[in-house]
Amino acid sequence: MLDGSILKNLQLAHQSGDSGQRSLNFGVYYKNTLVALCHALEDAILESQANPLVITAFQRGKWYLEEAERYGAIAQQADAVVIMAADDAGFADHPTSQRPNVDIVPLQDSDPVAQEWHLIIVSPDYMAMVLCQELSAADYADLGLPQTDLERRFYGFWTFEPDLVLETAELAIAHLGSYHPTLQAQLAQRLATITQAAIQPQALCRQPTSERLGQVVARVVDYLRTHQTALEATPGQRPQKRHQNLDQNLTSNELQAFLRAAQLIDQADLSNPLAATEVATLAEAMGHLLDLPTWQLHRLRLAGLLSRVAGIGASQLDTSLPEPEEADATSLPLTCALTPGTQVLRTMPRLRAIATIITHQTEWWNGKGYPSGLSGDEIPLESRILGLATAFQKHLAQRRSDRTGAASLTADQWLDAFVACQVEQSDRWDPKLLDTLELLVNGLRQGLELPIVTPKIAAGLWLLDSHCDQSPLVAWGQNPNRSSTPLH
Repeated sequence: MLDGSILKNLQLAHQSGDSGQRSLNFGVYYKNTLVALCHALEDAILESQANPLVITAFQRGKWYLEEAERYGAIAQQADAVVIMAADDAGFADHPTSQRPNVDIVPLQDSDPVAQEWHLIIVSPDYMAMVLCQELSAADYADLGLPQTDLERRFYGFWTFEPDLVLETAELAIAHLGSYHPTLQAQLAQRLATITQAAIQPQALCRQPTSERLGQVVARVVDYLRTHQTALEATPGQRPQKRHQNLDQNLTSNELQAFLRAAQLIDQADLSNPLAATEVATLAEAMGHLLDLPTWQLHRLRLAGLLSRVAGIGASQLDTSLPEPEEADATSLPLTCALTPGTQVLRTMPRLRAIATIITHQTEWWNGKGYPSGLSGDEIPLESRILGLATAFQKHLAQRRSDRTGAASLTADQWLDAFVACQVEQSDRWDPKLLDTLELLVNGLRQGLELPIVTPKIAAGLWLLDSHCDQSPLVAWGQNPNRSSTPLH
């Protein structure tokens, strides 16, 4: 990273051990991926009810000119648009640049921000950003220099997280001060107004709303898929390896969109902010004890990490759907009735099996669950594990909240959480899986450590493999009563 760049300054703020800031996970993005991401996030502005502040860095004026018409439409919706780029090609003369709410900031060639590609969107109901820096010739090394413009690579990350977007907006506005102090002051005031509109820190964490988040994620995945389709239509125009790299980068970011949404939903739950990560860890540990194959462990972990995405768009659910304790198996069709959140997951073909696993985690062993009234072994094994892990984690979170300031749970509280699940044995939970959970709990009570590691979202593609395309509703041939193996 270049010293003095916005990306570097953000990284420095988050790597200090005494800052209280969490570390950031960076990835490498091809230009074709960034184009799809930025277009998706920009077009979401046009559906926003608020008037956002938009700050962008285009590297060169010529790249801005390729997008200037789009930014004309964005400027009609935005409160203010600030465009940074090294001055060339007369980019300040374009009609969009002449709009009263558009400010052009010509960067000096020596400015490190002239090597960066940024999109920062800030409003009370929608925050997102892309923050990247182009690789230097030395960085490419054995990777080889790009053969086409769309194969250029950038280092950085993107996110929906409001706190990170606000923090980065402050850094960008501060950087503008050396060029335009008056604009810096105006933007700082606008940012303060937007922050005030979002009111409390809790409200900031809840933005965007679940419905809004679902819409934005679906748009991001759709735009990435469109670029993937375009790649598939012209495979002969570039070497197979380069084509594969471009395709994988797009797929990786489709998955990142969902993981980032799930992370944001977790952060919004101030009483249980690591729920998805803990559920994924517990489910994977149970899978190890059941001696499940690696591909199934990957599916369990991914389903756990994405499990809370099922809550996206919850207000759109059919309120006539029976609650679990009231559901009658005869009143529900044996179909995969997906919630709005899991429907969003299905927009990525390779996550359709994961969506099915998440959907059926609310089935009951006795058939009185929902959405399909499945019973016994009709319920996918991974759904049974995920449902039990989710319930157990909720019981743990409750006991943790009862011990404010305590470093860890006591052995008795681990047992209490298990007993709370055990009372529903044979009604809600598979008895054999409760035996597996009991084995895990006994180990934890005796000092077994189960590290809860927040996933590196930019490096999560390994969770997807060929088995992610297989439906979990087919005959499994899995026996949860097989001999177990110790946790690795």
